[in-house]
Amino acid sequence: MQIVNNKDTDWSYVIGSYKQPVASIKPGEVFKIETLDAFGNKVDSSTSDITKLIQMPYVNPLTGPIYVEGAKKGDALAVKIISIEAARDYGVSAIIPEFGGLCATPLTRTLNDPLPPRVMIHPIENDSVIFSKDLNIAPIPFEPFYGTIGTSPEIEAVSSLSPGNHGGNMDAADVCPGNTIILPVNVDGGLLYIGDGHAAQGDAEVCGVATEIPTLGTLRVELIKGLYLRNPRVESNEFIMTIGSARPMEDAARIAFYELIMWLQDDYGIEKLIAYQLCSQVARVRLANMVDTLYSVVAKFPKKYLPKLN
Repeated sequence: MQIVNNKDTDWSYVIGSYKQPVASIKPGEVFKIETLDAFGNKVDSSTSDITKLIQMPYVNPLTGPIYVEGAKKGDALAVKIISIEAARDYGVSAIIPEFGGLCATPLTRTLNDPLPPRVMIHPIENDSVIFSKDLNIAPIPFEPFYGTIGTSPEIEAVSSLSPGNHGGNMDAADVCPGNTIILPVNVDGGLLYIGDGHAAQGDAEVCGVATEIPTLGTLRVELIKGLYLRNPRVESNEFIMTIGSARPMEDAARIAFYELIMWLQDDYGIEKLIAYQLCSQVARVRLANMVDTLYSVVAKFPKKYLPKLN
């Protein structure tokens, strides 16, 4: 089985078409992929000075690009997440000055002083994340997923910290083992990038950092010819899902619900205004991130309410 990785010092900090592929895979091929954590595996102690170890924009290194044979503009890649293993026995979280949902940032300016930096190390044991040995709380379930996954835009090169209609840094916990994310193809080969493994994350990732881990993942990529997508989709055993990324947050939700309603009309024959009303009764929503350059929202429709197709 092929193992995909990037050579040291050759990680990708943008998602785009201007870098040679690190691997080529065939549709339907199962492969393994190695990823670093969002800090490039540089933070290993609660005393680490994250402001010296991490310098923007060299954050959130990705593995890729991966060339998918036969993929052409106007197709889609369906990436099945088979498994994600933590590549070490701890995760890292942090408070980073001028980054997060409740502080001044370069995009949300205030006169308040930046929050002081802080690093926490979280042991991973018995399929659980120990938030702190000093805090008497229950362990957090180990629920790994990829915070960043996307395909190349047609001409742009987008920061690995940014989400968008290509996917990217959505921080959507639904991109997890057992689920399939469907991404647009804008260039030959699709050029798939993956990274930003998380062991656990609350909705919104409010302080800007989850339990960050390097990973060894097992994936399968299928090629869907002729499926034009405006934004990413996710499918689980329970839901069909669409992801919108925008600012303000309500526009991210509008994009996600628009795409969900159009999916229900196009593939399941539910007229769009009927689907609009139906979503108002049964849909679910996840605020994936409220900290990145764009906010990401996941709209979910329960499969049990899909019509039976002949």
